[in-house]
Amino acid sequence: MARTIYEFRSPRRFVAGTVGQPGDRTFYIQVSQDSRLMSVELEKQQVLILADRLGYLLDEVRRRFGTPIPPEVTDVDDVSPLESPIDAEFRVGSMGLGWDADAGSVVVELLAATEQPLDESVILDDTEEGPDTVRVFLKADAAREFSARSLRVIAAGRALCPLCNQPLDPGGHICARSNGYKRDAEFSRSLEFVDPEVLASLSRLVPGFDASFTVDEEGDDDDMNDDDLSDDDINDDGQATGEDGDDTER
Repeated sequence: MARTIYEFRSPRRFVAGTVGQPGDRTFYIQVSQDSRLMSVELEKQQVLILADRLGYLLDEVRRRFGTPIPPEVTDVDDVSPLESPIDAEFRVGSMGLGWDADAGSVVVELLAATEQPLDESVILDDTEEGPDTVRVFLKADAAREFSARSLRVIAAGRALCPLCNQPLDPGGHICARSNGYKRDAEFSRSLEFVDPEVLASLSRLVPGFDASFTVDEEGDDDDMNDDDLSDDDINDDGQATGEDGDDTER
């Protein structure tokens, strides 16, 4: 398909930001230069990866080529929200990073998502066929600033539960560690699989709950009498069924 490359060689601003409340945020990257303003939509994980790889790339440039690179920053100068209007040009499917030694800049490419597998040869290339692309040239200090701001944006989401490390919802939170429930899990009779923290939590939450846990010794099943059998253990003829019984269903 015909390709459009939106190139920003001297961006005034290149930032990640969100729209929506924590737990229901949409992530964007926005770039502006002169009177041009462009936004693309992407996943939170993509923002995190881009911020991390930018830092790695800058460290490698300094190590390999001896290029003066500013250190990582923690303070962020640009804390303003995204500019309006926030109309996503496309949704990001792939990203590319490179170093332009002549310009002394990092090259960031954000490529539109496609239904077909991406031919990676189009990344950081001017081929006429391929997904639409936003290409941004960033000085090292601007790249460091982008990474620092992006990490703050990501951290501004929902707080994490101290027990299960999952995001806390404003309307409530079902914690798998506090109620002992896990979807698609099977219970074992072995003490090796009993989490004492879960039992302790239950004893605090449920009045009268017995936090002790014991298992029957091996061989107790041999002493089972008819009174110990459930309805599922008896067939229509009144015979007990089990692993060795002919009437057991497989």
